[in-house]
Amino acid sequence: MFIISGKGHVALNVEVSDRKSVEAAFEQVLKQFSKPPTIIVNSAGITRDNFLVKLSDSNFGDVIDVNLKGTFLVMQTAVKAMIAANATENSSIINISSIIGKLGNIGQSNYSASKAGVIAMTRSACMEFGQFGIRVNVVLPGFIDTPITTTVPDKVKELFIKNVPLRRIGKPQEVAEVIAFLASDKSSYINGASIEVTGGM
Repeated sequence: MFIISGKGHVALNVEVSDRKSVEAAFEQVLKQFSKPPTIIVNSAGITRDNFLVKLSDSNFGDVIDVNLKGTFLVMQTAVKAMIAANATENSSIINISSIIGKLGNIGQSNYSASKAGVIAMTRSACMEFGQFGIRVNVVLPGFIDTPITTTVPDKVKELFIKNVPLRRIGKPQEVAEVIAFLASDKSSYINGASIEVTGGM
């Protein structure tokens, strides 16, 4: 695992689907560090699962707003700040999608649509930002041991695991290692890639 070092850190509460909130967060970072961040990880995400015919407008819209619009707003604000500060060289944006964005899943039409959008948007962004030296990649985790999966019934977990060739649930650290690699100079010629961390799903 790569260790991030520096003179300090700042924790901010950001509503990623709200432009003013995102811009205020970047302004705070600029104020504290006198430069914009050059490594961005878009990992905010929510679920509002239900069968498509039962989804409410708000449950569909909320997921799109956070997962897709939020990724858009953070990328846009970050890149503007990087360009304004002449801090684009070797910059890296890592978007977090999901294997569900590629495969789909019952009861997750809103979530799968939002995550598929992140994959497609990453491809477009890498084409636009590459000229500035900014790399944009996307990570597609599979079934990972997170607080969300602790609520999944054991029988459902067993069904998921049967579809994973490695026959186990992934660890958060295994996703983090890929993100750290994409944030580092060791991935300096990787751009527009979709990297699956799924155990082979």
